[in-house]
Amino acid sequence: MAQDPLTLRQAIDEALRQSPQAAIARADLSDTKAAATMARIQLLPQLNFTEDISRGNDPVYAFGTRLRRRQFTQADFALNALNFPQPIGNFSTRLSGSWMGFDSFKTQREIRRADLFKESASSSAKAVDQQIVYHVVGAYQSVLYAQREIDVAHHEQDTAAALLTSIEDHVKAGLAVESDRMSAQVNVAVRKEELIAAQGDLELAWAELREAMGAPELKASELKPIETHTFYRPPLEQEIATAAKTRPDLTALGQAQSAQGAALGAAKSEFGPRVSAYGNWEEDRTSIAGSGGNNWVAGIQISVDILPLGRRGQLARESAAKQKIDAQLAASQLHVRTEVNQAHIHRQTAELSLETAHAAMDQSAESLRVLKNRYSAGLANLTDLLRAEDAERQSQSSYWHAVYSNAMAYAELLYATGTLTPDAAEELQ
Repeated sequence: MAQDPLTLRQAIDEALRQSPQAAIARADLSDTKAAATMARIQLLPQLNFTEDISRGNDPVYAFGTRLRRRQFTQADFALNALNFPQPIGNFSTRLSGSWMGFDSFKTQREIRRADLFKESASSSAKAVDQQIVYHVVGAYQSVLYAQREIDVAHHEQDTAAALLTSIEDHVKAGLAVESDRMSAQVNVAVRKEELIAAQGDLELAWAELREAMGAPELKASELKPIETHTFYRPPLEQEIATAAKTRPDLTALGQAQSAQGAALGAAKSEFGPRVSAYGNWEEDRTSIAGSGGNNWVAGIQISVDILPLGRRGQLARESAAKQKIDAQLAASQLHVRTEVNQAHIHRQTAELSLETAHAAMDQSAESLRVLKNRYSAGLANLTDLLRAEDAERQSQSSYWHAVYSNAMAYAELLYATGTLTPDAAEELQ
């Protein structure tokens, strides 16, 4: 059973699934999602459990241990017992916790920053996907064009062989000279070389498609032939407005700009006061299963950094980073506008070239037909006929190259405006 030809949509879906660039973008997105989750943890209280086993004769340690176990006696105040205590062991169970109740909104701004970087990573992943789609479209269209070139080369080879047979008949009948047959034989050899070159171009096109798809084991097959398409062409200003709104790389930069603004706000919050609560409960025992004394401490702490030299340096760095990303976004907006202008011009040029190439192909085909009739009637020489045949071949090749260029110019415009999705790419099939 024959295998169905590989469609452009299938090639794109495979590339998006297998591409290392897409995998890197997905990993970056997962990393930013984890960072956003970690940022929220700062709002929660911190709770720690500790089980401590210790032994020693340090005077302060021995004194404090007995006191915490609620086992201190009058005898323990003896100077000799205080200065030279006997080694004492202790089993301590401790629960401690803390909670930052207010940090001048630093945590909230860091959460906002993390969320925006997550959104930026998601937009960057979409930009990577569009790059992959564009590369696959280009490689796929190259295969289709190479197939058409082989079809043209086969047709021209058959035409050259038929012409050689006709000239040989003319030579036998005394209507043509031997040099005409030799010229026709050279023409057949040239057409054979062109077919070999076209087959090599097809092999290279398939290699590029395998790389674009991330499928090195993909087997070459006959695809649905390239066809002439008429694509919708909106006004330039509409295309520029669409790009400003939908380009995922611009969106990613805008979100990163907002994230850096939140980071700058968090750096400013470092200068404000912080209010935190803390608590500690501890039980001290002579054995792991025994009983002993327990105690607890709780409190609220208010702190302000009155010499924030390091924080000033961090604020300066965040401010510089904000200025940098502002400039990057402005530069990218100008660059995108230029890209859309170029794609729009390429699109116009490709359409006009396609119309011209189609007319030239029709004219060269008619010219070849007329010269064949004139040669058969002895009214034209072989040189004129071969020149017309070569012009007809070139016009066919130019036409299919114009069809390929028209499709790629449309793909370039979709990519420049940020609308080159897998669904949109199906128009190019």
